[in-house]
Amino acid sequence: MDERLILLRDGVAAQALEGLVAARTFRPVTPMRLLLPSAPMRDLANFAAQATSELLYGETFDVLFEDSDFAFGQNRRDGYVGFVPFEELTPADAAPTHHVCVRSAPLFERPDIKSPDPMLLSRNSLVRVTGHEGRFAQINGEDYVIDSHLAPLGDNARDAAAVALGYLEAPYIWGGRSSAGLDCSGLVQQALIACGRACPRDSDQQRDAFTPVPQDAVKRGDLAFWPGHVVMFLDEATIIHANAHHMAVAVEPLAEGIARMGAPTAWRRP
Repeated sequence: MDERLILLRDGVAAQALEGLVAARTFRPVTPMRLLLPSAPMRDLANFAAQATSELLYGETFDVLFEDSDFAFGQNRRDGYVGFVPFEELTPADAAPTHHVCVRSAPLFERPDIKSPDPMLLSRNSLVRVTGHEGRFAQINGEDYVIDSHLAPLGDNARDAAAVALGYLEAPYIWGGRSSAGLDCSGLVQQALIACGRACPRDSDQQRDAFTPVPQDAVKRGDLAFWPGHVVMFLDEATIIHANAHHMAVAVEPLAEGIARMGAPTAWRRP
């Protein structure tokens, strides 16, 4: 079983896993949502621990237990587990109604573009619209987002490659899946989620989840994999990927990528 996806730590497991995994005790989870634009998910309850993924605003995080200032839980959207600061979470009392449909959407304290210190919500963040005032949508009865920056749940993009291009030049950040920075699999995941497609978190999981396709049949939106890396095709000869060579989301000819990294080991169609 993939430990990245199993809500089990230190002998404590989610109640839903009883009979499936060995654990000292089984507990129900508490659904929470992230209050901030994003938060690293760490492999240990320590601010110095490595970030393995990232939680986005409004995503449901099923908390299994608290450890010091952290909550150990699972991102319901992709199944990834990790530690998130507990104070950055709030009870998931009401379901979201909309998602952010642009790369970054300013979140204002009031319906005024001159509001001080707006936060930036990443694409695919989840919000509950509770009202409107002019061109602003009120979020969760408190803050405001430009209404055109949101789309109702189920109203999705259609071209994953076009979504990926929207992140062009975003920084490469290990474990990132937000507009502030992404890793290779985070870019692919966010592009597919924007199109209403479920997508695993890491590149090996994506390789195993999607349909093999012959190399000579690849088209826009298909994926190629190297050990620990994934790219998306813009056309049969051009790729886009978040990578440590450019330290950014970059577009380049497939031939240049092969010259630098060697031949891909797998080709997939989401």
